[in-house]
Amino acid sequence: MAEAYSKSLLVIRDSNNAHLVPSSWYIPVKTRSSSQQTQIPWCGGARATQLGLQHLHLILIGANDRSLLHNDLTQLRWIQEFRQKLRQALGGQVVLPDDWETTAEVIRETGRKVLGVSSGRRKEDKETWWWNEEVQDSIQRKRLAKKKWDMDRTEENRQEYKELQRRVKREVSKAKQKAYDKLYTRLDTREGEKDLYRLARQRDRDGKDVQQVRVIKDRDGRVLTSEESVQRRWKEYFEELMNEENEKKKRVEGVNSVEQKVDKIRKDEVRKALKRMKSGKAVGPDDILVEVWKCQGEAAVEFLTSLFNRVLESERMPEEWRSVLVPIFKNKGDVQSCSNYRGIKLMSHTMKLWERVVEARLRKVVEICEHQYGFMPRKSTIDAIFALRILMEKYRDGQRELYCVFVDLEKAYDRVPREELWYCMRKSGVAEKYVRVVQDMYERSRTVVRCAVGQTEEFKVEVGLHQGSALSPFLFAIVMDQLSEEVRQESPWTMMFANDIVICSESREQVEENLERWRFALERRGMKVSHSKTEYMCVNEREGSGTVRLQGEEVKKVQEFKYLGSTVQSNGECGKEVKKRVQAGWNGWRKVTGVLCDRKISARIKGKVYRTVVRPAMLYDLETVSLRKRQESELEVAELKMLRFSLGVTRLDRIRNEYIRGTAHVGRLGDKVREARLRWFGHVQRRERVPAVLVGGSLCVYDIKPFYGNTKIKFSNTNATMQ
Repeated sequence: MAEAYSKSLLVIRDSNNAHLVPSSWYIPVKTRSSSQQTQIPWCGGARATQLGLQHLHLILIGANDRSLLHNDLTQLRWIQEFRQKLRQALGGQVVLPDDWETTAEVIRETGRKVLGVSSGRRKEDKETWWWNEEVQDSIQRKRLAKKKWDMDRTEENRQEYKELQRRVKREVSKAKQKAYDKLYTRLDTREGEKDLYRLARQRDRDGKDVQQVRVIKDRDGRVLTSEESVQRRWKEYFEELMNEENEKKKRVEGVNSVEQKVDKIRKDEVRKALKRMKSGKAVGPDDILVEVWKCQGEAAVEFLTSLFNRVLESERMPEEWRSVLVPIFKNKGDVQSCSNYRGIKLMSHTMKLWERVVEARLRKVVEICEHQYGFMPRKSTIDAIFALRILMEKYRDGQRELYCVFVDLEKAYDRVPREELWYCMRKSGVAEKYVRVVQDMYERSRTVVRCAVGQTEEFKVEVGLHQGSALSPFLFAIVMDQLSEEVRQESPWTMMFANDIVICSESREQVEENLERWRFALERRGMKVSHSKTEYMCVNEREGSGTVRLQGEEVKKVQEFKYLGSTVQSNGECGKEVKKRVQAGWNGWRKVTGVLCDRKISARIKGKVYRTVVRPAMLYDLETVSLRKRQESELEVAELKMLRFSLGVTRLDRIRNEYIRGTAHVGRLGDKVREARLRWFGHVQRRERVPAVLVGGSLCVYDIKPFYGNTKIKFSNTNATMQ
């Protein structure tokens, strides 16, 4: 909508599509027929110059679509008023001033006048949201009648009060019914979809326990009650957590810096970065959303391009961008313990735009190894899961031992030494100009924690990468790429997804040696391997094979491991993964039961919520799994139970499954699984750089011959059967 307005376009919808037309073409038209006004309450004409000035496209909007037009025009009106007020504040100029501080203050002041200021807290779902003037008047008359009866206890006053009391109950019932009818009518429209998911989240929150408390425990377990002591405790906890650094060996060798000329930031780079920014995200400490720049159109692109070029030239970004806000969220456990909370960093949206511009340039210069699957283009978790499953499947069929060690790093993002980051960037060939620009992003950064009793005092964070930063994932990939350069093997024997590392080998001695080399390479540079969370599994383990050790300690052996959200088993089967998918589906279903179990919501809407919330959780990574008929039936049985619960139907009603699926517009889950598997198989076959487990277009690993005997289901067999 903001982009349409910036180009002076009007959004016109018909029954199927939305159309953009110049607003100068638009002429309102009124109808005189009373019968048409009831069915077509609004219509207009769009003048098409290519057909001649005398021709009009007649645009009719039905009764069900009027809310769509009203909401769209309301949003455009606020955008237009914001732009006009901003231009007035700038003295009638279209171009924003070059000074960031002046521009930021003008934007904030204009936003306060036009849009207002919210409390920053989530809007409560009040029980009296259906309240109207009729109910208010009836209750006021009832109160007056009650006072009159209290002063004069006559039968006439009593009857008058009782009659008004019954009338208030009827008015309340009518108001509730009218409000709910209006709500459910809106939820059944295209514009009501956002309200539908918002309603589901609200009803899910209402059913949970308290997520934050105004008191907290100190180090010794004593409960702190005053606001000052609670704020000091939160500051103390996060300051210690974010500034803890592991021991590391000081580097003796240096690296040559790359001194080269850096081109200026172009407008098209800013446009691409602005397009990648998502709307509707939590605002940073500067209170300037990315939507502000989107609604300003080309004027914002010109201003941001000029601003970013000044930052690039001076290597100094505005001081306001150095502030970071950390709200806290409750995890499992004691609600009064700081360790049971997690914080997320909210940064300036404009700084994130600047980071995306820098990231796009760094990705053109730095080449990350093929072992890294995390935050890389055309790679995902499914690639790494698929490669590991195929490798284990081939060793299982060949009756050969395969050891897989899953390495866990302690707080990897928060423990990265910044000196190592600068070194790895220079070693990767990054120009010194960009190194200094990234260093400036981390200098003098200030962090504030927002808790239930307010905000703490500022404190510095001098270790690790910024959580929530658009640039941090790629910087971490650069660090891991350089630190593992001498120890990693070819894929799939070594695979990384950010800080999740898998080391595979055919022998226990070899995997122990590789694990020790990884530990030494990482810990001497400030990254610490967690001995308690590092685990391993063995495929086709033989008797007397022994256990894997790390620095003399036994590594925990498991029969199953949750790798990137997918459960892999040492026997190569997928029974546990199917049960996990069913459990994930039920967890997602419970979160939206406030909508799915509401009898007043139509079956079509329930089916849509199910397809968008529950089914993706059940289908995750199943394209890499070889399912048996029994396991496929297990998934479908769980799905039909959810659909029957949602529609209020039991087995005693004797309604067939086909009718249940047709009513909710939900297809068979087994068909969707096969569709996803074939789509993934075709995607792998068409890739330019296929994983190492694919050789010559067929699924085979090196020189392992299958062991003939009890036939086990395989990925290649299931795809051949479907084809």
